[in-house]
Amino acid sequence: MNDATPIKKGRKFDQVLDGARRVFMADGYEGASVDAIARAAGVSKATLYSYFSDKRLLFMEVAKAECSLQIDEADAILTESAQPREVLCVAADRMLSFFLSGFGQSIFRMCVAESERFPELGREFYETGPKLFRERMVAYLKCAVAEGQLKIDDLDLAADQFAELCKARLFPELMFNIRKSVTDAEKQRVIDGAVDTFLARYGV
Repeated sequence: MNDATPIKKGRKFDQVLDGARRVFMADGYEGASVDAIARAAGVSKATLYSYFSDKRLLFMEVAKAECSLQIDEADAILTESAQPREVLCVAADRMLSFFLSGFGQSIFRMCVAESERFPELGREFYETGPKLFRERMVAYLKCAVAEGQLKIDDLDLAADQFAELCKARLFPELMFNIRKSVTDAEKQRVIDGAVDTFLARYGV
């Protein structure tokens, strides 16, 4: 199927998407079968295929919907009037929760694995997820600078640096199957380190 073809939306579209989300969250992309998704959604395989011609397109639609939810949460976090440390700690927690989730890892692995055959997948995911979060982050940093809470010359670079600080150790170890899980203490250690390092560089 040509990825430029619009996805059909009908009466059971949301039902299919909800079932797919539950299966993908539980089993990841590779482990999720179309049969299992159809059962979870309470529809026939024919109905499912009437909306999505293959599992790849369905997964990306679920990924985009999940990213929209993350962006909505980011808007609430990054527009608060709290001090930078508090805002950054919450933002880091949200980012890490997504990075470290089985679903987040599945999205990343799929975009990388299919980058040669379907380069538009990665671009589409980036446009609807990481790019939007980055824009929200830049807008927050700009406001914090204007209020004298932070001192940053290159807002875009600072936003990128913060996101990368949040990926320290745990994300690559999960991606390369060096470990299968992380503890809350390990996650908190990365959050604290990311925020401390960022504020040491850009704090007033």
